[in-house]
Amino acid sequence: MRAGLVQLNVTDDPAANLPVTLAAVQNAVAEGAEFVLTPECTNALSSNRSHQRTVLRHEEDDETLAALREQAAKSGVWLLIGSLGLLTHDADGRFANRSILISPTGDIAARYDKIHMFDVDVSETEVYRESAGYRPGHQAVSAEPPFGTIGMTVCYDVRFPYLYRRLAKAGAQILTVPAAFNHITGAAHWEVLLRARAIETGCFVLAPAQTGFHTEQHGKGRRTFGHSLVITPWGEVRANAGTAPGVTLADLDLAEVTRARARIPSLHHDREFTGP
Repeated sequence: MRAGLVQLNVTDDPAANLPVTLAAVQNAVAEGAEFVLTPECTNALSSNRSHQRTVLRHEEDDETLAALREQAAKSGVWLLIGSLGLLTHDADGRFANRSILISPTGDIAARYDKIHMFDVDVSETEVYRESAGYRPGHQAVSAEPPFGTIGMTVCYDVRFPYLYRRLAKAGAQILTVPAAFNHITGAAHWEVLLRARAIETGCFVLAPAQTGFHTEQHGKGRRTFGHSLVITPWGEVRANAGTAPGVTLADLDLAEVTRARARIPSLHHDREFTGP
């Protein structure tokens, strides 16, 4: 199975971002991708909550989702929208950071709302409080397209190994980690974390990423790390997109999952213990 990871450099304008995203998806399909993946915040990256409230939509009204569903059906491919910022009907008014898997018929096959919120102080100038605008999800999600079982996660989730172990023990063979990883933490931790999750679970890890400096009409902008990665179940980097927007392709053979888990069957070696 050929996967196509789309690396984007979106702005805070969903309407301007959409044609670029569609073109990249089409390029991936033209190169033979059967499973196309876009990064976190596919519709827009914005640091301005007021602007987000103006441009984001509820799932049923989101133009990016509608267009990508149509494209998946037209191309006959599985498409993971890494995530969309979406309005919710929650009483507190917070948004959802939602990853959506689209089938080759254009139907929504699975939804996952990011569980772990990026509330961190990376530096004096890089401070994030995702939970101020987005509410966390509470349900782990896997999906079963014909080519294998997918465990769906988003970005900061990658720092919480128990989620990935749970997904793998529930049958996941491919773990998706769409991201808009900060450039500072990305340089230090991105590859290490993804390789660790692959090694621990014996899964393929597919991590499409945002890249570069993201301009905002209504905010200061931010920088992301890029380097979309495909990691094998043995923890090897099969593909690295570097820092340019575009499409990165990789062929996956799920027999590699079986072989890695046979060599190191740690998913079956859990033990109860006491303390501390």
